[in-house]
Amino acid sequence: MTTDNRRSDAVYDALLGEVSADRLAVGTRLPSEAAIAAAHGVSRPVVREALSRLRDDGIIRSRKGSGSYVEQKPGARLDAISPLASIADVQRCFEYRITLEPEAAALAALRRGAGDLAALRRALAALDRANSEKATGAEEDFAFHRMIGAASRNRFLVAGLDQIRTHIAQGMNINRTLSLSSIGPRMALAQSEHRAILDAIAAQAPEEARAAMRAHLQNAKSRVFED
Repeated sequence: MTTDNRRSDAVYDALLGEVSADRLAVGTRLPSEAAIAAAHGVSRPVVREALSRLRDDGIIRSRKGSGSYVEQKPGARLDAISPLASIADVQRCFEYRITLEPEAAALAALRRGAGDLAALRRALAALDRANSEKATGAEEDFAFHRMIGAASRNRFLVAGLDQIRTHIAQGMNINRTLSLSSIGPRMALAQSEHRAILDAIAAQAPEEARAAMRAHLQNAKSRVFED
């Protein structure tokens, strides 16, 4: 990671902390880029990168000619589950996965064998059991995604997942812990997304598998900030 990237992460974390603590309330206009840069001792391009990430994550919204405004704050349960300093890494990990795993799913749809389908169905059943037992299920979740990588018959895709397993597990733990404590159907929605991926792989439909995986990961990324 370059120095500018580390500085951008630090500004992202600091601004997210201000929003989370209501020092920058929803609807509040953020200070100017120049003011933020001066406050953090960084360049304006570094600030722009941090603001771009906050926009991508739905935390702020820009109004042409007016500046950036707080759109939403992280849910209260998110603060309790994960240190704010780690949220930038969690979100960037999702971005990495969104570039990697849809292609793994598409290749799995083309190359999977009967053994792969059996393994994926067992993994999905294990996730169903974890859900019914109100368990976090992060290990079962990772196993399902890794098996898709294995079914792609590309060891580099599997290695890519293994290399960032700790970061993936952190994001899964946050998402699944929030889902367990939520009144809404978050866990059921995530599991229906897993089934859509498996159905597309079983049907040997690479475009559908790619789209289903992309939708699942984008939804998971969005769910990090949901109440």
